[in-house]
Amino acid sequence: MDARNDDLEMYVLLFPPENSFQEREIESKNQSTSIISNQKDADSADTFSELAFFYAKRGEPELACMYIEKYIGSSMDVTFVNHSSFDQIRDSETHQLLVDKYLKKFGWWAIFCFYVAFVGYFLSVVLNFRRGSDKTSNFLMSAFVFLHSCFMLHMGLYFMNYQYYLPHTLYLFTTFSFLYGPLIFFYFRRVTESYRFRSMDLLHLLPTFFLIILLLPIYLLSAEEKLRMIINYERPYLILISVSKLVSLSIYGGLVIQMYFKSIKKNMYLSKVIYRWQRNVVIFCSVYILSYAIYAALNILHIGSGYLFNVQVASLATMVLYVSYTAFVQPSLFGKLKVFVNNELKNDGNKYEKSGLTPSLSLELKIQLLYLLNEEKIYKQNDITLQKLSHLLDTTRHNTSQVINEHFGLNFFELINKHRIEEAKELLRGEKYKNFNIIDVAYEVGFNNKVTFNKSFKKYNQITPSEYLKLFTS
Repeated sequence: MDARNDDLEMYVLLFPPENSFQEREIESKNQSTSIISNQKDADSADTFSELAFFYAKRGEPELACMYIEKYIGSSMDVTFVNHSSFDQIRDSETHQLLVDKYLKKFGWWAIFCFYVAFVGYFLSVVLNFRRGSDKTSNFLMSAFVFLHSCFMLHMGLYFMNYQYYLPHTLYLFTTFSFLYGPLIFFYFRRVTESYRFRSMDLLHLLPTFFLIILLLPIYLLSAEEKLRMIINYERPYLILISVSKLVSLSIYGGLVIQMYFKSIKKNMYLSKVIYRWQRNVVIFCSVYILSYAIYAALNILHIGSGYLFNVQVASLATMVLYVSYTAFVQPSLFGKLKVFVNNELKNDGNKYEKSGLTPSLSLELKIQLLYLLNEEKIYKQNDITLQKLSHLLDTTRHNTSQVINEHFGLNFFELINKHRIEEAKELLRGEKYKNFNIIDVAYEVGFNNKVTFNKSFKKYNQITPSEYLKLFTS
């Protein structure tokens, strides 16, 4: 202890008050190196702490904080920042930065991250318990949301500085890095092509397998060793992992975008709801890839805060919240799988799975049928039958029934009556048929009697034709 006191007294001689700050800082660094090298009986952490106390007592926060950081790097004790001996410099900006860097805190960004993570975890469970849904596509989307929720949880802990208190979180979720791309890629392939997995698809997991092997030695390190890596910002393979993940995201993102435009081009009758959903997911994924590129660059440069750093967190959180919102507002998007396969709308596992109707012929028949319904208004023929309709389409009854069922989700009579009722509603609202009797409207749209017309009208509108007419005449 006497030797250390002698060294501190030597510091006072080396740094007289009249020296400039820059000179004192340079000399202080040189002299501290000399003390550590020459003082064999003293521990370096003890030396750094005494130097920190010494400069704090002199009211020099810059030099005191420099040795506080050195002490933390040597002792792994981040709570040293809050030592009572630093009360004199506690209000300085330099010390406040250290407090903000090392001590536990709770802010709005952390609350936001935890909220998003909770919502994502909840959704990932709910999606897998929906009845009558396509289990495969829902599992892929739930896994996609789950992994992003894990990242949000990790970021919440990061914003609270808990990486210093839970060192085993180091690289905890990094093993998921190469799963984001395959999950969204196969989800899109499932919902747009009704894709069925093959054993060869397991090759997409190889990057994740190799990453686990690469990081396994780090996972097996002690908490103390991990804490040392965190404090000294040692991130093995950081550049390799960041660049590889960006390449993976870009490749799969490009495949998803290509698949999306291919689907839009072929599926002329894609519903607006499905179109908006797929379009927005593509947009969010594209923004996420761009924001991750910025995030990776900041990580490599050891920049862990700021507006650009938070863009990645915000874009990812927005995507999780959007998927969650859509799952509850538009649950049909996560229901029974109805997708286009080479221009054919197909229900997964439907009764026409072994049908000889080709996808191209199916779309051709659908287009012809829409023309007959919308332009020729064949439903007005009161003697129209499935056989006659098949004759007009120049195909078999089986093919006609399959096209109606798969493309419209209805049977023949439901399709015809639906168009008849829509036509009747237009006639009842129009001036041309204002003086017509309801039975005249029924005959005009193809019904043979008033009773059948009334039953069908009420089935689709929950009110009778007479009640409907009163809405426009009262």
